[in-house]
Amino acid sequence: MKLKTMQRIFLSPPHMSGDESKFINEAFETNWIAPLGPNVDEFEKETARYVGVNDAVAVSSGTAAIHLALSLLNVKKGDKVFCSSLTFIASANPIIYQGAEPVFIDSEPQTWNMSPLALERAFKDAFQEGKLPKAVILVNLYGQSSQMDEISSICNFYNVPIIEDAAESLGSTYKGRASGTIGNFGIYSFNGNKIITTSGGGMLVSNDSEALSRARFLATQARDPAPHYQHSNIGFNYRMSNVLAGIGRAQLKVLPKRVEARRAIFERYVHELNHLQGFYFMPELEGTQSNRWLTALTINKEEAGVSVIDLLQTFNNENIEARPVWKPLHMQPVFKGLKYYPHNEKQNISEELFKNGICLPSGSNLTEGDQTRIIECIKETLKLSN
Repeated sequence: MKLKTMQRIFLSPPHMSGDESKFINEAFETNWIAPLGPNVDEFEKETARYVGVNDAVAVSSGTAAIHLALSLLNVKKGDKVFCSSLTFIASANPIIYQGAEPVFIDSEPQTWNMSPLALERAFKDAFQEGKLPKAVILVNLYGQSSQMDEISSICNFYNVPIIEDAAESLGSTYKGRASGTIGNFGIYSFNGNKIITTSGGGMLVSNDSEALSRARFLATQARDPAPHYQHSNIGFNYRMSNVLAGIGRAQLKVLPKRVEARRAIFERYVHELNHLQGFYFMPELEGTQSNRWLTALTINKEEAGVSVIDLLQTFNNENIEARPVWKPLHMQPVFKGLKYYPHNEKQNISEELFKNGICLPSGSNLTEGDQTRIIECIKETLKLSN
């Protein structure tokens, strides 16, 4: 098949509001170009207010936010941290930074996120071994919140804190609460492909204001309050620039519109493709609202007559960017040999999702014409294969 070659459609490109220049210009006019300043302060307050927590710390990336959370929880060499397996490697890398060891937990089919069944087994084993994890990092994949009640109940029973990796789920809700605010700490990413962006950046949020004050201290090289440069702790250079925070302030104002747009894109994909044999869209757990950061689905090759690989090849030929679902971390060469808990004895949900999952272009600035082009590309591929 060869459709007419057209301009490239990206998976999730930045979408500017038009007001970013106002805050950027203020930063330049006042000479606040450093990784501190009024935009940083206001961006933190506005984000905390938007998601409903006591405090927020703007940092250089979502990865930095996870690293700070682990530092605040005193995760160190020899410790273990339970972590979702179906996620980008940035969720687990900070565990290694701290010298600790990740233990990977499978997904479950209702949310594609951390399986409470697998988590429970992991905790029982850890308890019997006398070595409970220092923390649990769970990921809210593609905008969908995890089963937070069930996971929180397990973690609370063992008195182990939760780091809620909401890098992909800013603007989503779980039973009326903002995604990222239910764990002890939550993190957001403002990378260029996220639902709102600062080009690069992240945010650590919590109701523990004292802990976040220490996070600010650690994120600014842990400089002691002295007239000279004195350091009693090892810190990090993780603070967000005042210029980038200005972009974030403008982006945050349009977040509800971005969520609305991405959900509408998801619904159109469902309307046009859900009747096709073998196409199964990522579910939305009852009582939650996903921001639908990416429209994700699985394709059963036997039922559909095409595979994810077939579609990815077609999209590539037609200048359309699509991606497989994340490769589970327990399958990554860099983590070979580390412990992993599947959903149950017969199912490795994350492996199934990786084998059969695909993410379609989902940017909030995706035009109706471009979405039609993507949908027709899928339908044409199916015609030619059947």
